[in-house]
Amino acid sequence: MTHINSAFRLSALATALLAIYGPAAADDAEIRQLSEPDSSVSVGVGHWNDDRFQQGMYDGMRSRGFYGLIDADIRKRDEATGTWYTFEGERLGLDTRRFRGEVLQQGNIGASVSYSRIDRDSPLQINTGLQGIGHENQTISGTGANALPHRDVSLGVQRDLLQAGFYKNLMRDVDLKVSFKNEEKDGTRNWGMGSNPYFLVEPIDSTTRQLDVTVEYTGERLQLAGGYAGSWYGNHDSLVMATIKGQAQPGNVSTPNPTPLTLPLDNEAHQFFINAGYSFTPSTRATLKLQRSVATQDENLPTWNLAAPNNRFVDAPRSLDGKIVNSLVELGLTSRATSDLTLNGSLRYYDSDDRTPISGFVGSNTTHVATVHDTPFSYTTKTGKFEASYRLPERFKLIAGVDVKDQDRSVNKFIDERYIPYRERIDETTYRLQLRRSMSDTLNGSVTYLHSERDGSSYVPPQEADIFNLINPLHLADRTRNKWRLSLDWAPVNAFNLQFNVEDAHDEYGHNDERPFGLRDGRATLVSVDARYALSDVWQLTGWASHDMTRARQLAGRWDRTTLIFEMEKDAVLKDKGDSVGLGLRGGFGEKLKVGADVQWTRTRSFYDEETTLSGLGGLQAVYPTSAGVTAVPLPDIENKLVRISMFAKYAVTKEADVRLDLIHEQWKTDDWTWSFADGSPFTYGTTVDGTTVSIKPKETSNFIGMRYIVRFQ
Repeated sequence: MTHINSAFRLSALATALLAIYGPAAADDAEIRQLSEPDSSVSVGVGHWNDDRFQQGMYDGMRSRGFYGLIDADIRKRDEATGTWYTFEGERLGLDTRRFRGEVLQQGNIGASVSYSRIDRDSPLQINTGLQGIGHENQTISGTGANALPHRDVSLGVQRDLLQAGFYKNLMRDVDLKVSFKNEEKDGTRNWGMGSNPYFLVEPIDSTTRQLDVTVEYTGERLQLAGGYAGSWYGNHDSLVMATIKGQAQPGNVSTPNPTPLTLPLDNEAHQFFINAGYSFTPSTRATLKLQRSVATQDENLPTWNLAAPNNRFVDAPRSLDGKIVNSLVELGLTSRATSDLTLNGSLRYYDSDDRTPISGFVGSNTTHVATVHDTPFSYTTKTGKFEASYRLPERFKLIAGVDVKDQDRSVNKFIDERYIPYRERIDETTYRLQLRRSMSDTLNGSVTYLHSERDGSSYVPPQEADIFNLINPLHLADRTRNKWRLSLDWAPVNAFNLQFNVEDAHDEYGHNDERPFGLRDGRATLVSVDARYALSDVWQLTGWASHDMTRARQLAGRWDRTTLIFEMEKDAVLKDKGDSVGLGLRGGFGEKLKVGADVQWTRTRSFYDEETTLSGLGGLQAVYPTSAGVTAVPLPDIENKLVRISMFAKYAVTKEADVRLDLIHEQWKTDDWTWSFADGSPFTYGTTVDGTTVSIKPKETSNFIGMRYIVRFQ
């Protein structure tokens, strides 16, 4: 219910202006615009001259052709009852449409309904013989004279979200808010199986529902909000049966087709919560949060009824019977101890208790011995925060704080099934120090420093036979982090404003015999500047630029699995750099013609440092497959570039109607080799059986022209 009071705020602001300044002091036109805002409807058509596989992933205009451009913003107010009627619609002529309607009698009752659609079209170009795309039964093309014919396919996912909200003032200071969401997710996503590998497509057809009920009390000192939140997920597909035409199950000629692949299972969660705030004095306030939720997953496992040998372990249960109970308690206190000193602190306790029973799912059906079990994971996190803010002379303000976090984690009890490292405890402490200064009426700045230390208990390693899997997850690793942040805001004159920010973070990861793999250190830097300059009362110029860089140094060693000795080699240093520049111009010619233009240039680059040696080959090289076999070649950079130029002109045909023209030029280029072999040919699945090829279009150039007719009314 975030938007339910938006119309009420407009009316309240107008009333406040009238009450404070009076009709004589307030501008009649501005007050009327707040209490009786204009409505508008925009209708037009646009055309892209070429496909936009990359830039059109989310905007519903992926393919070349014509598109409807329809928007609406309608607001009406019944003066007699104080009831607002609003309708907002965006992109109504596209697949990514969104609209919202609301009826609200301010301070009493209201209801809203909204719909939105989000598209995600895959930019991959796929040529495959796979049959059954979008369904549970799929057949890989196979080889020879009976192989299924190949054709180009496009994949994508659509989310249709329907929301309804209700608001009612039950009594003085007590409000009821109810919201319900229903999301239908449909589509296809590239998938696969086996080490060959083989190309498959995940069918997506699910429904997610969410219900929120909240009762709020707002008193002079006490504020309370409590209620219920529930979610239900249902997958209309449960199992993909994959068949290779004319073949037995991949990797096992003695096992007949098809191969079962499970999909996400149904689940639900229920939460009750209370949030409270109490002001003991005008300068001291306490807050409280209490939450309790239960999430369950008890759908019958889809492979349980399959015939052997594709069946589960003979003693495996029909259902996981999963259950997780989460509990949260959080206390906070803020106090302005003196006119110069402000203190605030909080304590937080969060417990995630995984009560899923442990069962065997893979094993010997003759000896009834399970070799693979599910691994319930529970953890408890205790967090404490304290911060003090003190106002110093000469317009300085000093802020200091400390955050302490302690986490206890469960460990898989089956020693032979530990394929990743575990830690039973993680501790992290962060210190923050910030200095702010209002240097003058036109210049303000601040500098912030953060230092954090993370460590924990000794690692519980996996079994020796699989010690090559001893890669330390980043969220578990010992880490020392130092981070700086500098910001300046400069406005020497009303016509000019500039904001400048710099951030730099450096991470150091601990190394010992327990962790021979993983990151050694990392660094991230961001520099950005935004500026605005009013050339005149009509013309304004804006600009921005940013540069970011991340660097990760990885231990590039390997285990000799015969001697179980770690052989150290040179480090691998991966860098990601991004640069963006933008300029904007807004202005007009006379009363009727308004124009504007924007230019954006962006480049991202991922590359290994020149001194990096991979796989012990010397130089910047790696071993990976080609269409003709396996070879060692230099590992190239990955660079993406985007140039986008947009212009518009809006002409007032009448006092209530405008005509708008939009022009856009886009150019996107990439040399991403992720979906290609070393010789540049498209990646191919299971070359001897499948033959599906996947590639990315390296360059896209598209131009757009759009015309709209806009009508304003009351």
